[in-house]
Amino acid sequence: MADAALHDSPVPDPDARPSSDGSAGHPGALELRPGPPPMTEELKARLDKVIYSDIGVTTLLTRLKQSVSSAKDFSTFLKKRSSLEEEHAQGLRKLSRSLHDSAYRNENRQGTYGQNYNELNRFHDRMADHGLQFSVSLQQMADDLQELASNIERGRKQWKQTGLSAEKRVLEAETSAEKAKAKYESLAEQYDRVKTGDKQGGKFGLKGHKSAAQHEEELLRKVQNADADYAAKVQAAQSARQELIATHRPQAVQNIQKLISECDSGLTLQLQKFATFNEKLLLGQGLSISPLKDATANPNLAPKSLYEVVSQVDNEKDFREYVLSHERNPGAVTSDQIRYQRHPTLGGSGPVVPASQPATQNKRQSIFLPQSFSQQNLPASTPVSSQPPAPAPAPVSATAPAPALAPAPTTEPLPYPQNPDSYSTPHFQPPYPTSSAPSEHRHINQAPVPPAKTPLVPAGNGFQSSPNLPPLKPVFGVSLDDLYTRDGTAVPMIVYQCFQAIELFGLDMEGIYRLSGSATHISHMKALFDNDSSQVDFTNPENFYHDVNSVAGLLKQFFRDLPDPLFTSHTYTEFISAARLDDDIQRRDSLHALVNNLPDAHYATLRALILHLNKIQEHYTQNRMNAGNIAICFGTRPTLMGANSGGNIADAGWQVRVIETILVNTFQIFDDD
Repeated sequence: MADAALHDSPVPDPDARPSSDGSAGHPGALELRPGPPPMTEELKARLDKVIYSDIGVTTLLTRLKQSVSSAKDFSTFLKKRSSLEEEHAQGLRKLSRSLHDSAYRNENRQGTYGQNYNELNRFHDRMADHGLQFSVSLQQMADDLQELASNIERGRKQWKQTGLSAEKRVLEAETSAEKAKAKYESLAEQYDRVKTGDKQGGKFGLKGHKSAAQHEEELLRKVQNADADYAAKVQAAQSARQELIATHRPQAVQNIQKLISECDSGLTLQLQKFATFNEKLLLGQGLSISPLKDATANPNLAPKSLYEVVSQVDNEKDFREYVLSHERNPGAVTSDQIRYQRHPTLGGSGPVVPASQPATQNKRQSIFLPQSFSQQNLPASTPVSSQPPAPAPAPVSATAPAPALAPAPTTEPLPYPQNPDSYSTPHFQPPYPTSSAPSEHRHINQAPVPPAKTPLVPAGNGFQSSPNLPPLKPVFGVSLDDLYTRDGTAVPMIVYQCFQAIELFGLDMEGIYRLSGSATHISHMKALFDNDSSQVDFTNPENFYHDVNSVAGLLKQFFRDLPDPLFTSHTYTEFISAARLDDDIQRRDSLHALVNNLPDAHYATLRALILHLNKIQEHYTQNRMNAGNIAICFGTRPTLMGANSGGNIADAGWQVRVIETILVNTFQIFDDD
């Protein structure tokens, strides 16, 4: 009668034993572990005795509760382990990106060290990928196990109610029969005492006007009724117990056993998968560090281990290449030895020939001036002897900033990574100004001055002050409709340029649109766009000083300066009213209708902005800017919906909700063509 499926387990084939080397007895088979011994008839009878007893259902329900509790506990463990693995993998990937960026900085070594340092970073990246995959697998296991535990818990409640209800009905029937028996026996004893004339205790004396015969007859009738009631209740209790033993109890026992088997099997499966995924994680990371070698493959194409990569760093070669990179530097010469010459008036051998002095000065000029400038002749009206002699210049260093007249060495590594594998734009300034020709001409045309009084310009500034460019075609403070009429483009050029710079160099930058840029950089770029936006090209990071945050600040400044905000003033109240709708679908549809009613220039610019911001939020794991954070950046300040002054301050939260709703429903409101 017992459910044999719960107790019996498959027994491995005795012919398929593991071989001596640990592999299975037949090709391609996994190692078979011996299962539990088969259950004997005696053990099965002992189990059935308990399972089908009066405590069987309660015992199985308690055992099922233990299985569900164990499944929930292991599911919680898997979730926490998944979170830890994801945090570790994300941290390792972030560290890998920082290593990748630092490998191309000028202050770090290049050559074989830089190349293999980048390979070292790739090892960390692959290890992070394995960790993330392991985390995803654990999360899926936890979800499956939690769902299994919830389903089993519902089944347990159902069969607890069904099984215990049947047991309770039998117990109530038997209790009722016991009460009927007690009443029957009590009346029978009373009848016997009346019949024999026993008046023990005076309890059963004659009452009222009834005679002894009448009282005896009345008791006899009560005894007969009690006997019939007792017999009926005993028969009902027997029928209920028979039905319980034959139908209800076996049904409840078998179904509870199935739930126990299902829960335990699911938990065991997840434990086995957990062991397998752990082995896969460690094996994958191990093979990432030290790949297997194929003896038949080309050794030059075989993947390298971490030790082999590190062993390829050649310190002597890097040193020689760095020193020889300065071989063509004009300063890489040895000055002539100074000679003592006695003046003729004091008995010298002859008059002083001043020809050596200009030669020395020309040689020193070649250190500070470009070759084309050093070959030019200074004005003849300026005598050389009228200027104080210039001190010997300091050695030109690859890391120290050069004087204002000194050109950048031609062999210096680029300040910006040119590797196509780079993760993102490094956040630092180029060590040399992008253009110094006007400064050089200005110093050449002046009279020579001592180098000690020549100002040293920090190389990374890119400009000395805000340019005095006339606003020939102003962009800031001009309405979108006027820009559309003047330039013929529905989306202003400044918006396209800023989007291009951010999507090329700032999609993975943490805090984009949240972090502030340089006010000086923003002012300079603003003047450039007001002069002629068609001449600005942000595909070259030098044009925005390698400062993507300043580009984001410039874009927000453009929207803040619009006379009529992007969400026009006359529709402001309607947008806020739509944001107050609690139903997500109604709020989305209301905002969709309002967006469609915007003027052409406003609609086109808003569409381009939302599609761009959607790309930003798609890189949330890198830049930490989800739809809510982006909406706060553009909604809490007077950026897209006008100045938060007066009554609009209380609407700041609704403005954020407008932008967030549109951003979340980007492709329901706008097409992506």
